[in-house]
Amino acid sequence: MPVTSTHFTDRTDAGRRLAALLGHLGGPGTVVVALPRGGVPVAAEVAAALGAPLDICVIRKLGVPYQPELGMGAIGEDGIRVLNDQVMRLAGVTKEQLAEVEQHERAELERRARRYRGGRPPADLRGRTVIVVDDGIATGSTARAACQIVRARGAARVVLAVPVAPQDWTDRLTEVADELVCVGTPSPFFAIGEFYADFSQTGDDEVLRLLAEARGERRPAPVAVDRELTVPADGVRLAGHLTVPADARGIVVFAHGSGSSRHSPRNRHVAGYLNRTGLGTLLFDLLTEAEEPDRRKVFDVGLLGSRLTAVAEHLPTLDAAHGLPLGLFGASTGAAAALHTAAALGPAVGAVVSRGGRPDLAGPEVLGRVTAPTLLIVGALDDTVIDLNQRARTRLHCESELAVVPHAGHLFEEPGTLDRVAELAGDWFRHHLRPGTEP
Repeated sequence: MPVTSTHFTDRTDAGRRLAALLGHLGGPGTVVVALPRGGVPVAAEVAAALGAPLDICVIRKLGVPYQPELGMGAIGEDGIRVLNDQVMRLAGVTKEQLAEVEQHERAELERRARRYRGGRPPADLRGRTVIVVDDGIATGSTARAACQIVRARGAARVVLAVPVAPQDWTDRLTEVADELVCVGTPSPFFAIGEFYADFSQTGDDEVLRLLAEARGERRPAPVAVDRELTVPADGVRLAGHLTVPADARGIVVFAHGSGSSRHSPRNRHVAGYLNRTGLGTLLFDLLTEAEEPDRRKVFDVGLLGSRLTAVAEHLPTLDAAHGLPLGLFGASTGAAAALHTAAALGPAVGAVVSRGGRPDLAGPEVLGRVTAPTLLIVGALDDTVIDLNQRARTRLHCESELAVVPHAGHLFEEPGTLDRVAELAGDWFRHHLRPGTEP
């Protein structure tokens, strides 16, 4: 992607170019406050350029219940809540639905705030100029909440600064900030990620590292298991790759589909995101090299499911995975295999996520026995698979959601769409994988 006035190579590049517009704000009375997670790499560059301290303001978007990527508002620390009444009205969101979404997001907000701050109090903002930084503005709900929070904490002057925003962003946010600064306001504007060559998700580890560096500290690299291995299943040995971060809170086993393997770039992308957020992953080949050319086995859901079940049952024998709650991630036909295993193992499976999957191939009897909370993710342009997922969901008797990713096709090749899959999967697994759900 060529770099123009409104295109950035990554968030670090965006931060440096944003910092060039903020030199007039340098001085001992300035504090830079980032919106985690994507705003932190941008804000780190701004804070370094201005010689200012760096802090965070934890915000969580409130997504419409049946379409969580559509924001109906945001919540933040100190009990701040901002709602988009128009979106809520058009989406028909009830007070009860809003309360349920807010309860879930409030718990995640508090968890992230505890982790990012590490017991440290928020920076003292009283009487100071506070620069609120994110990696871009879309609807503006989270930025609005952040500005309200820093104002409530005593900021004398609030500056909202971002690399990219829609042309009308000042109309939306002028009343919550004393100054608005942006590198570029391109048109048309569909999503923040379209203006970055690299818009991969920022993980918790990177957030903690950047905050520690801003305080002049060095965080030791987390100890992790990251190795190739073979796992036994139904009389064969299957090649896999196991990654377990230090202090992992769970482990997700990937079931590839349609003849794919552990080297699938899309599943590796999602697995990398899960690793950065504290989840272990096992990517393995459901078929041996000799079996892969046999198209009948590629679509043999019973065979794929039995092998996935065998691998899941073997997992606790590995020291790195012992005692970790288990999640399953299935793509294409692998989604049916994941549901097959979830039905077979019952409460030992803590959560299931399907990406562009064919859960219908599991069959009504299997779907009816699944007890693990199940998230079905499909692309908005993948009409046939949306319909198949909707029908399969009616057969599930467990907690379930259908998430439709805007502008995405079956393979999620469109800019930013696979990152959204990773974020949705990460949120689902972190919410549902809890102690006591290991196999």
